Amino acid sequence: MDERILTADEPSEEELAEQARIRREKLQKMSDEGNNPFVKVSYPATENSASVRDKFAELEGKTVSLAGRLMSRRIMGKASFCHISDRDGQIQLYVRRDDVGEDVYASFKKDYDIGDIIGIKGFVFKTQTGEISIHCEHLEMLTKCLRPLPEKQHGLTNPDIRYRQRDLDLIVNPDVKKAFITRSKIFREIRSFLDGRGYLEVDTPVLTTLEIGAAARPFKTKHNALDIDMYLRIETELYLKRLIVGGLERVYEVGRIFRNEGMDAYHNPEFTTVELYQAYCDYFAMMDLVEDMYKAIAKNVLGTTDITYQGTELRLGEKWERLTMKEAVKKFSGANYDAWKTDADARECAKKLHCEVPEGDRATKGHVLIALFDAFCEDKLVQPTFIYDYPVENSPLAKRKEDDPAFTQRFEYFICGHEYGNAFSELNDPIDQKQRFVKQVAEKRAQEPNCNAQIDEDFITALEYGLPPTGGLGFGVDRLVMLLTDSPTIRDVLLFPTMKPKK
Repeated sequence: MDERILTADEPSEEELAEQARIRREKLQKMSDEGNNPFVKVSYPATENSASVRDKFAELEGKTVSLAGRLMSRRIMGKASFCHISDRDGQIQLYVRRDDVGEDVYASFKKDYDIGDIIGIKGFVFKTQTGEISIHCEHLEMLTKCLRPLPEKQHGLTNPDIRYRQRDLDLIVNPDVKKAFITRSKIFREIRSFLDGRGYLEVDTPVLTTLEIGAAARPFKTKHNALDIDMYLRIETELYLKRLIVGGLERVYEVGRIFRNEGMDAYHNPEFTTVELYQAYCDYFAMMDLVEDMYKAIAKNVLGTTDITYQGTELRLGEKWERLTMKEAVKKFSGANYDAWKTDADARECAKKLHCEVPEGDRATKGHVLIALFDAFCEDKLVQPTFIYDYPVENSPLAKRKEDDPAFTQRFEYFICGHEYGNAFSELNDPIDQKQRFVKQVAEKRAQEPNCNAQIDEDFITALEYGLPPTGGLGFGVDRLVMLLTDSPTIRDVLLFPTMKPKK
């Protein structure tokens, strides 16, 4: 059964089925008359709705051809008005019996339905009300729509149907189409920005033979020919760093990532990231790059760096605030990391602040600082803010700070209380990296005894050949699209978000 939200004025399931039956009868009638629309293979459209509007002064009075979906119709005896929709919007058509012919006009009145895809040819004019329109001289059906579209009065508002039937959502909700056009522009601007700075776009494997020790849970599959387990990647990082070892120096990948975890407004099991790495720079250079890139993307896609996200005004064009994690925790919770002499002092501070931390001796000063940040700081970071110098406990791939080895050269940046990206001065010491991987794998196996977490020995081998000092950055493109389209959930910016199958 369809999951439409029905009101007293909306058609019932029986009425919808009856409408579909009538449409099939119309199709059969047209086919019997030798006019089966499904045999059409192409249509030579010379313009679209946007080009007609943009070039009206040039096209007025000239003959053009267009194709699109019939979205409205107003029958008035010997003449009718209707609107068709194409990729760039809608345009009005004026259809008159004496121009298109009596038989065609009769078919237009009886056989055509809202949702049908039609081709038209006619001259451009402007109505008395000033609306740019096409005066039809030729009209034909290219595809018969066999299911009724949602009524314009009620629209398509049920999120479950919108996400499952994105094709229908795009047909009836123009703002949805606009959001995905904006998404495409954002991808284009990301590539343009990075290409302009000398980065090389690359592709790395989606299927891997290892379940690494990272916290993210992978999707597992089986390669039949090799008779081995394989995993969908949870990141692109380790392969990209190996390319830096190989001398490519500046690389990036727009990559699909898969994590076998929960779903919410900011998480989908399948999502898109950009990861980039640059030799001979550090995490402060990555901060500058992030700031410059976000400003450029917003300016080129939206025309401004001042945006509104879910009612909050954001100033992407101003200098982004930069705080160490210690400074942020002290600012928002009052806890002073530098006053803790021991891990026990840190745990006592967390207890007084009613902040949960790992049990027993597992809660180090670093663990407590992370917990306090999560509890007291993240949701306060509304304007774009860099939080840097993370404890080594949750940064297994970042280089330690030389003057304070308990911390790493890592940052994340936050907007409207949510994390948007993660960056490091990359750890290039293979001995230190191996030790951290060993610890990471041990912790994961302790938490998930049945997992098959392993150390990526090939990556360690690559590091032993020498990774130059390198800055790296990863950010979720879907969250950036949410931000620039003012979308409240990640499902609104994924064409086909993950959905539980209907029974």
